[in-house]
Amino acid sequence: MTGLGSPIQGVTLYSFTRAFHGREYDLEQLIRKVGAEGYGPGLEIIGFSSFRGFPAVDDAFAGWFKDLVAEVGLVQTSLAINADIGIHRDRLLNQDELIEYMRRQIEAAAILGFPIARVQISIEPDSMERLAPVAEQYGVTLALEVHADQYASHPRILALRDRYEQVGSPFLGFTADWGATTVGFAPSLLEAYRRRGASEELLAKVVDLWNEFYEAGPPKDQADHGQRFGRFIGLAAQNGRPDLGVDLGINGTGLFGPARVDDWLEIMPWIRHVHGKFFGIDERGEEPSVPVRDLIRLLVENGYDGAISSEYEGWHWNFWQSPFEIIAGEQAVQRSAAEAAGSRMITDAAEARAQLAAHLAQPVHS
Repeated sequence: MTGLGSPIQGVTLYSFTRAFHGREYDLEQLIRKVGAEGYGPGLEIIGFSSFRGFPAVDDAFAGWFKDLVAEVGLVQTSLAINADIGIHRDRLLNQDELIEYMRRQIEAAAILGFPIARVQISIEPDSMERLAPVAEQYGVTLALEVHADQYASHPRILALRDRYEQVGSPFLGFTADWGATTVGFAPSLLEAYRRRGASEELLAKVVDLWNEFYEAGPPKDQADHGQRFGRFIGLAAQNGRPDLGVDLGINGTGLFGPARVDDWLEIMPWIRHVHGKFFGIDERGEEPSVPVRDLIRLLVENGYDGAISSEYEGWHWNFWQSPFEIIAGEQAVQRSAAEAAGSRMITDAAEARAQLAAHLAQPVHS
């Protein structure tokens, strides 16, 4: 990567899960709304949650889908695929079965016109190496998601990076999920707990505990992670809300990652896609718990020309605000941040399509 990057603006339909599950919009209506209201041009979709019968995709449906995406001025960026090794009741998939399970999903990504498949963090280096020729066969880049509670300099991620270097395939990379580098417990989630009857005293202690862990940095190991999880459970119990303990532990240690922004430099050359994970926009028009401006600047200054899928995670608990308005607000922050860094976000479909192809064709230089 050389010079300033110009990331491609985009969104994942995952951000609108509440509206989709509530049958306010079907797949076509969501795609049309994304195009009409300018949340693209980048379009990311989760295969199993959006396509009936996935990963089986027939030519007629694929043709309809690709025509629709082109009609509304969008560009396929990433198809999220799953590594579900526990699909049988009595046993886990062995490696051969896992590779075939992933192959079918990678093939579906190619048929649907997605140049990237987001791979889940559970895939090990040996499996990624075996999947490299599959990715090359279908022309689909595999971008393993670096997601809290892991982070770019985590030993598991560095092991994958090192294996990528050994394999030398341009079809292996990472999806950087901003949830690994947050700076605070999301106020929208605190509001959700407040609406569930949590006291102000408990909420203040939750914030203090998370800030303590942020100052300490990411967990040193699984035992450290477990200890942090346990402290959230204990805090809830000590303040009269044991029913919130596990939820606080999951979110406090697994959703809001405490790694620093510069940590992404460990894998920057291999970042093929970005999840612009965020949780809400405040009255100032900013994201208070995700350092969006710093993250955009880091990407721009390191020449990142790929797509950023705005990924609104707050839909899990925020039922009182429109996800569409919140996405619009977060994307405005991204565009402002890119301009402040001396660049811009790409919002034109034709330009985005050409730039994404060039981005994925770039050789990786560590």
